[in-house]
Amino acid sequence: MKKTAVVLCPGRGTYQKTELGSLAAYYQNPLLGQIDGVRQALGLATVSELDQAERYLHALHQLPSNNAALIYAAGLLQFQGIDRDEYDIVAVSGNSMGWYTTLSCAGVWDAEIGSEIVSGMASLTATAAGQQFIYPLLDEQWRLDPDKVAAVAKQLEMPDLYNSIQYGGYAVLAGSNAAVQTAMAELPPLDQRFPLLLQGHAAFHSPLMQEASTQALARWQTGVFANPQLPMIDGEGRIWPAAPVQKSALHHYTFGTQVSACYDFKKAVQVAVREFAPDCVILLGPGQNLGGAVAQSLIEIGWQGLHSKQDFTDLQQSASPFLLEAVACQRQ
Repeated sequence: MKKTAVVLCPGRGTYQKTELGSLAAYYQNPLLGQIDGVRQALGLATVSELDQAERYLHALHQLPSNNAALIYAAGLLQFQGIDRDEYDIVAVSGNSMGWYTTLSCAGVWDAEIGSEIVSGMASLTATAAGQQFIYPLLDEQWRLDPDKVAAVAKQLEMPDLYNSIQYGGYAVLAGSNAAVQTAMAELPPLDQRFPLLLQGHAAFHSPLMQEASTQALARWQTGVFANPQLPMIDGEGRIWPAAPVQKSALHHYTFGTQVSACYDFKKAVQVAVREFAPDCVILLGPGQNLGGAVAQSLIEIGWQGLHSKQDFTDLQQSASPFLLEAVACQRQ
């Protein structure tokens, strides 16, 4: 009997040095050829060329339009390869840029349109103002720590600082350079790592993205959207059904709301499991960044009796782990 599965798509920055060559299994895949063709037509390095480079070059692979295309291609190819005889995909969602991958996985965009938009949006948002940083809100057992939550809330009273992404047990804040630097200086240091500035990130999912949003809304019209073939959960926790949808609303959300307002990945995960009650959650790559944030989102609502990091570890080590990596779910 098939397992029902919700599929989750990663956001920006998940293609790192350790992911170089991660697309090797797909070099002959026609879908990758379509993505490469779009990149060539745009005068950009192809995904295949980037992934086959002899070594990882930060200036090349972390260039926003390149990094975004690598992440999009990896996610879409892994999604295509999920064994449908084993898994019945009941919904798709993602974090931040993962919304664009979600749209392609659900059939709203084909690979060619998706590749053009992903590359274009990466360039538009990268030139925007501001910065983004991350700060943990949890105790050692991945439960919300009231003191950390209060410390972040105090900083959010500052002008020009915003909630950017609700990422499981982490606050991702964005704002002007001055506001970000002030907040980072005032928050108590944690684990000799946080607060952590996200290098190369502008003030994503904040009002500082308004100009990028305005340009995107004008550049890509409602005609690029088809009806979803799978249910989608967006960054407000809204479910877009596998049915005819209001294209103007999807257009406004994709290039308006989610570009310039907070992306609530935590809520998307919680809505996904509550509304679709999947047997498992499949995490697309590249990288393995989503696992902790998803687990923390589940712990917050006590999903399947999860109330701590240890509960989640025990579940993952059982005969029926709840979170699966897409690379382990591929057709043979």
